[in-house]
Amino acid sequence: MSFSLNSPYSSGLRVEEASAPVIPEPGRPLISFRGIEKSFGENKVLIGVDLEVNQGETMVILGRSGCGKTVLTSMLVGLNPPDAGVIAVEGVEITDFVTDTDWRNLRLKTGYLFQGSALYDSMTVGENVAFPMVQHTDWSEAEIERRVAEKLGQVGLEGVEPLDPTALSGGMQRRAALARSLALDPQIIIYDEPTAGLDPITGDEIGQLLQSLQKVLKVTSIVVSHDLRLTELVADRLVLLHEGQWAFQGTYEEFLHSSHPEVLRFLHREPKGETTT
Repeated sequence: MSFSLNSPYSSGLRVEEASAPVIPEPGRPLISFRGIEKSFGENKVLIGVDLEVNQGETMVILGRSGCGKTVLTSMLVGLNPPDAGVIAVEGVEITDFVTDTDWRNLRLKTGYLFQGSALYDSMTVGENVAFPMVQHTDWSEAEIERRVAEKLGQVGLEGVEPLDPTALSGGMQRRAALARSLALDPQIIIYDEPTAGLDPITGDEIGQLLQSLQKVLKVTSIVVSHDLRLTELVADRLVLLHEGQWAFQGTYEEFLHSSHPEVLRFLHREPKGETTT
């Protein structure tokens, strides 16, 4: 396998080796959202949202399609600036960042699993996983090849490097995209609807993989989803977004016993005082 170290996609940002694990100050969350506001025209998507994510935990953000879950998490990598409020990572207010250089270190230690996998059809699976390494490191071709095999092995896809992404099933494509997200040994991983479009059995397999990786890698994870089974498998804590605000924050067990009408609808239970027609 050959990986060009002069990629036309290269941004010039380089990382010599994996960063040391992030250890926030005692009593300080790793990631903090405070008073986040976001509107698109007249549509108020986020209204004064507060959220804290601790080092090493998996936080699931639940909500209906289009409620603003992905908008919130994309703010962590500078794709969607908030209209108001403060976002801090390791105590650094990233809402003060104004140039791409400001985002450099944060993006290099943040993995992002896009909804639908978003693999490059023009590249093999191996080249897809190698892409962040080619773009952001000065590692030798042999080292990149070794790390590609390692990352694919971590997601149970040994030996698929020469295949085209279209030769993989939907679940295998999701695994390959996850391997690419792990390429630079991130300390934070954002999963955007990791089980979307998958059958229940394959979705469970992806959930079990995320759970296993969390135990081994001890990263900090934010999972955007509306999949309750996935939430049960992976969540240390969860929040439910409804009409721009949190309808619930807590553990999955607490979620099951919440009386909030939107929680009950998510659990396919009828809120008191309402009848079906």
